[in-house]
Amino acid sequence: MRVRYAETDQMGVVYHSNFFVWFEVGRVELLRSLGFSYKEMEQVDDSHIVVVEVHCRYEKPARYDDVLRVRTRIAESTRRTLRFSYEVFHDSTGERLATGFTHHVICDGHGKPKVLPEKYRQFIPQISTGRGDPVGRPAHVASSSQAGDPPGRPYAEPATA
Repeated sequence: MRVRYAETDQMGVVYHSNFFVWFEVGRVELLRSLGFSYKEMEQVDDSHIVVVEVHCRYEKPARYDDVLRVRTRIAESTRRTLRFSYEVFHDSTGERLATGFTHHVICDGHGKPKVLPEKYRQFIPQISTGRGDPVGRPAHVASSSQAGDPPGRPYAEPATA
């Protein structure tokens, strides 16, 4: 995705909160690469991925007109929670600009926690959270794009928690 002027401050540096927007783009594209959409989860199965914690560590600035790549993976999953991790790279130099994560609870439309339906869990690897949860197959990784860019493509290499 290309950094737009509206995403920068007076000095041409990306305003920090935009990284969270790009994390969401990565999350949505990762789910799409797994074979389903977040929209379907909400509308068909009343399953919402509610953000309960976010974190971003900024390593280097992104600037106006830079082309960026967001790598997203599922770092942890249980029956009711998901943790996504993110890396933002400068596309042409390969430099990592930021890392982060979001932690989510699966809820119904009224905000009540619920179990993620099996039809989605079969596509999401179950990964240990270090609290005795079972470990399943490796996490999926995807790069993502912004509206108007080509869709994200899954990475072949497995990610580790």
